[in-house]
Formats: sequence, structure tokens, C-alpha cells
Amino acid sequence: MTFKVGLFGSLLDSRGEPIFGRAPLDVLDRPGLQWEWIKEDCAEVTPEIAARYDALHVNLQRVTEASVSGRDRRLRIVARNGVGYDTVDVPACTRNGVLVTNTPIAVRRPVAVAALTLVFALAGRLIEKDWLVRTNRWNERNNVMGFGLTTRTLGLIGAGGIGQEIIRLAMPFFGRIIAADPFVDEAGIAALGAELLPFDDVMRQSDFVVACCLLTPETRHLVDARALALMKPTAFFVNVARGAIHDEAALVEALGAGRIAGAGLDVTEVEPIPPDSPLLGLKNTIITPHALCWTDECFGDIATTALTSIVDALDRRRPRHLVDPAAWGGLES
Repeated sequence: MTFKVGLFGSLLDSRGEPIFGRAPLDVLDRPGLQWEWIKEDCAEVTPEIAARYDALHVNLQRVTEASVSGRDRRLRIVARNGVGYDTVDVPACTRNGVLVTNTPIAVRRPVAVAALTLVFALAGRLIEKDWLVRTNRWNERNNVMGFGLTTRTLGLIGAGGIGQEIIRLAMPFFGRIIAADPFVDEAGIAALGAELLPFDDVMRQSDFVVACCLLTPETRHLVDARALALMKPTAFFVNVARGAIHDEAALVEALGAGRIAGAGLDVTEVEPIPPDSPLLGLKNTIITPHALCWTDECFGDIATTALTSIVDALDRRRPRHLVDPAAWGGLES
């Protein structure tokens, strides 16, 4: 039987072209494989979709227990477009013999660059200075002084692949880099020139705090009112991970009251951000649409990695980036 692959239409631009370009699709050009765009505009993979395809390349769609537990399920692999997989019920997939892959290597440099883009913009007060020019207030620039970084401390919430890439890129700019992560080796972080510290110490000591960890039950609302109260009033918070890692109501309150200096957010708790969100009225906050790392290089690498995982599954090769390695043994048997 032909191995059938579905790619969700949310990966198409307004012209109907793949946002990652056409080159990655060459990976799927092989005998015994048929692929097509899924035209349904759905937020969740339905059992009917799981019954039509052996593999799915998903972007924003949720994959739930209901998605993969249908009696006529054909689905064997879900290739997640990106590193985060909080939209996929991985245990349910494993129980039902469905592999889940992600693309952690492809996003490391782009997300690290995105994080530092927000840091540099906040430090240089880029938005405010742009506004001075646009509103014919050029001569008020003396009142909008930026912040040098060579004497400042960068703090990371998360020191996995993305966090370590941020350390490498940020090392020439900052006086000190610290990180909180209970799952990484202290010696490995020290070898990069950074220090591993408890979460509260990172929040207290940092001039810029960057959230770059996975969203899990443990990290949901990790940056809450208590954590924000630990920060210096001159410090900035940046989130390039998932919006739910910060408690948005607490963050709005801290920003509005001037208890922290500002924030750079590529993610918000609700996406798209509601038009009445109080975040939109804050002048000390930069907000981008969960797309700051999106470049042609980034999406080309992500798509190539994800689609290669699908072909590996077809050929009974173990995909490189399995979210749950235990699932492969179940599939082989």
C-alpha cells in the first residue's frame, strides 16, 4: 500500500506556496510515497485525518488522545514542525503506536538569534528611538539612553540546546551569563563560560532574563508574581519559548507598575493576542507574533528535518529526533 503523507495547509503562505520553500519537498520525491496538502482548516487532528494518512507534518494543530485512538487509525508518525511539542499528547501517541518527532537542531540558532534580537532592541531602546524620529522629536534623544551590556548579567531559564546556543552567541557581549535548569550538567555549562544557579538566584541577579525552556506542567506560569518580584526594577524579561511560561496578568501588572523595566515577547499566553490585551498598551514592551525566528534558512532546515523523519519511518529507520525514544521499540515489534 502506498505510504501517504499529509502536510497541513497552515504551512502555506497567502500565495499558496510552502512557507519553507519548495526544496524540502524533494525529500518526499520517492517511489511508494504520495503526499498532499490537507485543506481542512482545523485546530486539532481529527480521527478521520489520522485514518487517511500514514504520516502528518503538523505545525499548529493539536494531536490528542482522540486523534490517534480511532479503530481505523492509519497514522504512524507525526512530524512536528519545530522544537516544542506541548500541542501533542506524546504519551497517547506512544500508547497507540504513533511516533512523534521534532526539529531541535534546526531551531537552535534562529531562536537564539531571536532572543538576542529582543535583548539588543530593549537594551538600545530601539522602539522608543524609532518613535522619536517618526514623531519629529529627534532632539529628545538625550532622554532615551540605552543600556550597555558588558557590565550586565544575562540570565537564562533553560539551558538546553537553545539556551546553550544563546550562551555561545551572547558571550562576547555580556559581563556574565547565568542559567537555571535542573536537567543539564553543571560542568557542561561551565565549559561554555556560564554559571548554573538556582532559579530564584537567576531571577534576582540578572539584568536580562530570557525564557527559552520547554513548556511542561513544571514550567507553566514559572515566571509568576513571586518570580517577577525577585527581579531588579531595572531588569528586562524576554520570552521566546511559550507564552504560558509567564503568568501574563502578573507580567502586565509588574510592567505597568514599573517593577521591571520592560519585556520582549515573541509569545503570549493567548495567540493571536487579543486586541484588548493590556500588553498592547504598554510602551515598555516589544511584542512579535511568535515568528521572530522565522527566516528562509530556519524554515527550510525545519521542514527538511521533519520530512526526513517521515521518510525514515517509511524505510523503518529510527528517526533522529524522536520525542519519546521508547515509542520506536513498540513500532518495531
